[in-house]
Amino acid sequence: MCCATRISLQHPPENMAPGMHQPPTRTVRPSRSVFRLPRVSVALVLLTATLGTWLALSKQGSVLHNELRSRSPQELIRYTLRRLEGHPKLEWATHPVLHGIQRRLEREPPANLPTLGKGQIKNMQQSMQGITQTWVVDTPQAIRKAMHEATAGTYIEIAPGLYPFSTALTVRNRGTPESPIVVGAKLPGTVWLLFTHVDGIYLKQPNWIFENLNIRGECPSHDTCEHAFHVVSAASGTVIRNNFLTDFNAHIKVNGEKGLWPDGGRLEHNTMTLSEPRKTGKPVVAFDLVGANDWIASDNLVTDISKAGGNRVSFGMFMKGASSNGRFERNLVICSSKNISHPGIRVGLSFGGGNTGRTFCRDRICEREHINGYLINNIVAHCNDSGLDINRSAPVLVAHNTLINTSGITLRQQPAQAMLAGNLYDGLVLARDNTNMTEAPQTSVSAKQALIDADALDLRWVSPPLGMGMHPGVSRDFFGKPRGAKTALGAVEITPPPLH
Repeated sequence: MCCATRISLQHPPENMAPGMHQPPTRTVRPSRSVFRLPRVSVALVLLTATLGTWLALSKQGSVLHNELRSRSPQELIRYTLRRLEGHPKLEWATHPVLHGIQRRLEREPPANLPTLGKGQIKNMQQSMQGITQTWVVDTPQAIRKAMHEATAGTYIEIAPGLYPFSTALTVRNRGTPESPIVVGAKLPGTVWLLFTHVDGIYLKQPNWIFENLNIRGECPSHDTCEHAFHVVSAASGTVIRNNFLTDFNAHIKVNGEKGLWPDGGRLEHNTMTLSEPRKTGKPVVAFDLVGANDWIASDNLVTDISKAGGNRVSFGMFMKGASSNGRFERNLVICSSKNISHPGIRVGLSFGGGNTGRTFCRDRICEREHINGYLINNIVAHCNDSGLDINRSAPVLVAHNTLINTSGITLRQQPAQAMLAGNLYDGLVLARDNTNMTEAPQTSVSAKQALIDADALDLRWVSPPLGMGMHPGVSRDFFGKPRGAKTALGAVEITPPPLH
């Protein structure tokens, strides 16, 4: 993600201290490296001065200087470490310093972070609104048959148990907004679906609801288990809520097919995580939306989404592909619950992601990856890259988010445009590539300074904060608590509930 300009560094020689306290009858010659040390120091000073002059005066240096200023310190450290690979002497000399700086920039997360009420809720009950009949199923074959035959107003209740599948579960009939088709468990955590294939549930019909399910990918190769849910074509009004999803490349994938788009979906109170980094070159992201409009992702818990193959870049959730009117609200994203600096790049929430090929975009142009996006009341923590990322998306409202131990907020690639209001964050706001950003008010305190123990997600304020005017449309906070006319910076109103 950093600049392609290569900078070569000169490695200082290994130094050996002269002998100490030698017997007087023996003459000790100082090591030749002692005589070389002043010359090395002078050379480094001259090199620094020359590099500084070049950065200031030359056209190439000016380009590099501007490029470096648009990068976060975390990114520059990773870039430098990559450039030093294969140069053992340079690595020996510089790694202690670089890793020391990295440890200060990327603080190791505490153990046992709280979920703050996000993700799958253990006591959520079945949704029976609009339901006229219930089918109880207790075998893989019965589940497959019921999903194929169910009509509007049917609740398919899966009995407690573990159900393995080796081919996708598909649907044939449509639900309606008033009478959806629901697939779920009576109690969360009692039903496990195990998938060993590319798409676990492949959904092409509208108004289906999936709730209270635990779903795991168990593929020998990480290239195989792609999606727990693949929502395509006419599957508008899809609701995926209160599920636990683990070990897929993109746990939930949403995209169009043959000119039809699954608009108006909701992703609520799901836990999406990985047991280990994905060894694949395919996209790794918990929620991957391309081209669909009017989706809301709220109150989800996303943790440890990490990629060990390909470009090693992973995202918590993103919407892209000329989609519009998407909302990320009240989500908790923890990029790394441990070992924050392990290899790879981990980004929190994004409009735009890693760009979309034109043939996959809704308008086949993709001048803007997302139009009219909202990032509101989210908490993003322990990412070694951007907590919030806006790429070729405009306009985007970024309001009352709290970013902890991330590199901050990044705008990149025109025509990205964002308005920032009331955010509380560690790190920087970087507007690259002449993108357009306004911030009100400009934050002068970091989350780490303002909160009792931000790294541990203890969100109580050290001292009562100065209030700011409430932004229209952000009348409640991360916990759904009403905001006052003079509200606090960040996702949480002045007094948060207890940790749990």
